[in-house]
Amino acid sequence: MCSASQAYIIAALHPSFSPGFCYLRPIHTHKMIRKITFSLARHVSSMARGTTQVRRLLHGGYVRIHPSVQEALVEGRPVVALESTIITHGMAYPLNLSMAREVEEIVRTNGAVPATVGILRGQIHVGLTDEELEFLASSKNAVKVSRRDFPFILSQGLSGGTTVSGTMIAAHKAGIPVFVTGGIGGVHRDGENTLDVSADLTELGRTPVAVVCAGAKSILDIGRTLEYLETQGVCVAAFGESREFPAFFSRQSGFQAPYHVRDEEEAAKLIDSALGLGLSSGVLIAVPCPQERAAEGQAIEEAIQQALSQARFKGITGKEVTPFLLQKLTELTDGKSLDSNLALIQNNARVGSCIAVALNKLQKARRKRNQPGREDMTTPQPVVIGGINVDFIAKAQNPDILGGGQTNAGRVRRTFGGVGRNLADCLSRLGQAPLLLSAVGKDEHLESVLHYCHHMDMSGVLQLEGKSTATYCAVITSAGELSVGLGDMDIHHQITEQYVSQFKENLCQAPLVCIDGNVPLSTIQYVCQLAREHQLAVCYEPTDENKASKPFLSDSWKALTYISPNLQELRAINRTLGNPLPAELPSRLEDAVRTAVALASPLLAHLHCVVVTLGAHGVLLCGRSLGGSISLYPGAHEQTAAAGRLCAAHYPAIPISREEIVNVSGAGDSLMAGILAGMLAKHDTGTCVRMGLLAASLSLRSYEPISPEISTSSVSQEQVKSRSWPEATVWKMD
Repeated sequence: MCSASQAYIIAALHPSFSPGFCYLRPIHTHKMIRKITFSLARHVSSMARGTTQVRRLLHGGYVRIHPSVQEALVEGRPVVALESTIITHGMAYPLNLSMAREVEEIVRTNGAVPATVGILRGQIHVGLTDEELEFLASSKNAVKVSRRDFPFILSQGLSGGTTVSGTMIAAHKAGIPVFVTGGIGGVHRDGENTLDVSADLTELGRTPVAVVCAGAKSILDIGRTLEYLETQGVCVAAFGESREFPAFFSRQSGFQAPYHVRDEEEAAKLIDSALGLGLSSGVLIAVPCPQERAAEGQAIEEAIQQALSQARFKGITGKEVTPFLLQKLTELTDGKSLDSNLALIQNNARVGSCIAVALNKLQKARRKRNQPGREDMTTPQPVVIGGINVDFIAKAQNPDILGGGQTNAGRVRRTFGGVGRNLADCLSRLGQAPLLLSAVGKDEHLESVLHYCHHMDMSGVLQLEGKSTATYCAVITSAGELSVGLGDMDIHHQITEQYVSQFKENLCQAPLVCIDGNVPLSTIQYVCQLAREHQLAVCYEPTDENKASKPFLSDSWKALTYISPNLQELRAINRTLGNPLPAELPSRLEDAVRTAVALASPLLAHLHCVVVTLGAHGVLLCGRSLGGSISLYPGAHEQTAAAGRLCAAHYPAIPISREEIVNVSGAGDSLMAGILAGMLAKHDTGTCVRMGLLAASLSLRSYEPISPEISTSSVSQEQVKSRSWPEATVWKMD
């Protein structure tokens, strides 16, 4: 048993952990664990509840995405979301209809696809036909729909225009990161007494969509609106050369935005950074009205005060205030405010679509950089089949974890794991661009997972309505000992034989297929049958001791080419096969090698190579000798008459101090992916293994399971050659 360092303990009991670093006992404080489990679950639930409730509302047929919008999203083209309350409540018919058509055409002219959002007969539409635009524009009974209104409006089959808040929700659901509107709502004047604050502001604090607008409407208290946005954690930037925050009709409000971006490229970089951080909050890009059409600030202010007085006199409150004030402003300014309104909306559409195009180019360029050498996608891809997890690791700050429902000080970190995802992530960073077959839920984690994995081919990941993305939550003590672990992995059962069989052509052409132990037994057996029929190279990653034996419950395992267990998993496999087992697993290197050799020997009657991960001791390759090392390529040993003897080769790990180790949950996956990437590049055995060791050492130093530092330059044949390595020790197995 190893000492209770933080990294080793998380890794040893983590569901997606494969290398055999150590075995540790959970703390036996059952009552305290139950209380901590309940408290933690309640805390996580309360954090997710706000987004989850609306996302569940939007599932189950409530949303229709227009075919042109759906096609653009699938093909990775830029899309711009547009609101519809400006159609239903902002202007009179038919001016509202012509305005909506003009704005959509401006978006198209600037290289993006418009997606006007509206509610028609109880269904959310993302993208409207011209007939649907006219229906909303001419409707006398359209409702103004914000976050709070969705359940009632949809349940009653009503129609309406979506506010900034409502449109953000629909855009986020559809995967559209940029949304253009006229101006956002905010804190109303005298809001410190009435508490009249627009839901747009809280939506910006909880939904990761970039809103391009002309600032807050000048009928509002702009100073308090900016303060409220700061409280909500919303990044606000003025667009152009000035930091002056625009006031809808006017270019000047008397208040400065916290930041400013000079052009669409800077705005796109800002949005990309916000999305990449996964902050779950929006970005506000405030675009001033064109100078030549901007209204005089003083004249507008006087008209606003007069309109506000009339609203108070008539007792107009709530969501009826803004439409009333805008109509009054049009009358009081002889139409000048309406001219400014039209000009700023058209200008916002132009700027917003240019930002969406720039953001799209930025994201495509990054994906291309992260997939070097894969421009010719006609080359068959490796295929990885396995799990995707969202991991929450909570480490207590104090030595003792207090029970009784008390809150313990600590650090909570979210990462993205799953053995299959980890393998595909690392292979992608090493230039191999595998196709990942997996399953996730259409829930609050979906957007973060897809954005985090933007550099990977996720086209084979099944997105399921009403299902939860796999999550794991671990509470560990300040010393690193696991206190309690919670896992929700049911969605892995959805990676079915029927789903995977849809990719049969990809599988049969793949130079390598990897499959992890999270996958259902029937799916593993299907892949093994394909391997037998088409002579495919298949690597099985056992995942953990309980799942390791799945292929070995029948003769399916005999079609595998490689497996990569740790000692615990290797023992479990032999137990399933009825082979002799050691009384206990040793910790000394010499004893560990002897045990691994004994357990791997009976498997090599059918497998080509057994890669035994030994944690801090490195890795042991068991297979057939070729030129003084172990053959990694099936059939290669047959080319040499004197070769074919069973041998084991031990490669020591790269030395890393305990203080340098941050996280080992992906170290074993990085090791195996590095070896496989070397194999796919046709390198010799020593180079392949040492590429794996380089990848593992980088991930050990990273908070992420797969280090972002892994690349074709940091893990390569050249890097291996530039370092001095201890010689591998080789033993005969027969």
